[in-house]
Amino acid sequence: MQQIKTSIIPTEQTFVKKRGELHELDKEAICVFIATGFFLDTDTYWKDEIVLPPASINTIDDEGFLIESKPWFKWHYTPKQNSFSEVLESFSSLFEGIINEQTSNKKVILPLSGGLDSRTQAVALHKIDAKVYSYSYHFKNGYKESKIAKQIALECNFPFKDYQIEEGYLWNVIEELTSINKCYSDFTHPRQMAIYNQFEKMGDIFSLGHWGDVFFDSDNLDKLSIHEEIKILKKKILKNGGLQLAESLWQFWELPNNFETYLEKRIGQLLKNINISDSNAKIRAFKSMYWAPRWTAVNLSVFNKKHPMNLPYFDDRMCQFICTVPEKYLANRKIQIEYIKQNNQNLAKITWQENKPFHLNNYYLNKLPYNLPYRVANKIKRELDGLLGKKFIQRNWELQFLGKANETNLKKYLFDSSLQKTIPLSLIEDVYQKFKNKNQLKYSHPVSMLLTLSLFFEQNENIKKELKEKL
Repeated sequence: MQQIKTSIIPTEQTFVKKRGELHELDKEAICVFIATGFFLDTDTYWKDEIVLPPASINTIDDEGFLIESKPWFKWHYTPKQNSFSEVLESFSSLFEGIINEQTSNKKVILPLSGGLDSRTQAVALHKIDAKVYSYSYHFKNGYKESKIAKQIALECNFPFKDYQIEEGYLWNVIEELTSINKCYSDFTHPRQMAIYNQFEKMGDIFSLGHWGDVFFDSDNLDKLSIHEEIKILKKKILKNGGLQLAESLWQFWELPNNFETYLEKRIGQLLKNINISDSNAKIRAFKSMYWAPRWTAVNLSVFNKKHPMNLPYFDDRMCQFICTVPEKYLANRKIQIEYIKQNNQNLAKITWQENKPFHLNNYYLNKLPYNLPYRVANKIKRELDGLLGKKFIQRNWELQFLGKANETNLKKYLFDSSLQKTIPLSLIEDVYQKFKNKNQLKYSHPVSMLLTLSLFFEQNENIKKELKEKL
């Protein structure tokens, strides 16, 4: 008998067995995975296996079966009537304290981007005089966000390395990635796998800013009905083409009613368990309970395989703090922006990637007519590059799925694999042909999910073979 206490946002999945269920595929859960890219709540691939829920104390017997699960924390919205400056001061103290506590006397590895989360960490790490190694990466023929990252690193006197995400790296690492994420995420989102072998020599601990953009922003919603909240969450979590593929599989597997109705019911049930009246805070809580641990954290497993991770926004204290911050102070990233401006004005003057070419002091000008010159110049450059045969790359799947060599590897996993034992060949062929000939953007996600399932079924075939050989 053992007890396991999970964090408010766990950084890894803890699997336990569930009594009273057969060891068979949970097809409803797999359909949700296909539609959204992550498993919902405690679901896994199997009916007799679950993941321990966040913020809970769990009792597990000696055979690995879950006996009881009790929550020790529940998300709430209890805003304190403090001024913005008081909230900012509380955030600054907490944020810097967490980072200092978890990185003290260690060489910190800091991935930098052109956004706010890693920049906020750069400010804190520089302020506490941490020993930092920083790096960034950009897609081959894509926007070089590493230019912005390099400026941040230079301002903080951090050593910096720029990496390029190359075409087709995935096929050399896909088996290892399968063993790391256990096929609980697709294989193109964790682009850090492209430089996986470089991590060993970088330092001692990663400092990662994931989930800062969710905590320190607001959707600016009015109080909504449960049906309106479900509609918004569906829009947020459904991926392009995911609903269609999930619905097709739902029908092929002859599951009851239809997939979309099932998904709406599941989301509604989970929302009703969150006792928060403010829709902004409620949706943030939903994402933190079900999206962060089952998608974001799964992709973080690549980092965690090489070094420990410091995630200040995943820290229990930060989760508890965010429940007390008024929504008006979270809107438009106010807290992070002001924190950077107060502590390092030079970093505030560096371009904010989401609002290029503007920075933290004038990002509000990112609208017509102020941004027209940049938009025109950018469009002309892209058109000229197109005439020269350079395709502008915005997403990792473009480098991993497109082109003859990628096509050969992709087709091998889709058509010469165990996938067809569970999913009909006609459906695989239909999705692939639509991706290839009709709409690459819409069907890239369904193709990616079929690839993920292919590796999952292959992995389980190998496990069965190993067990037979041992017997």
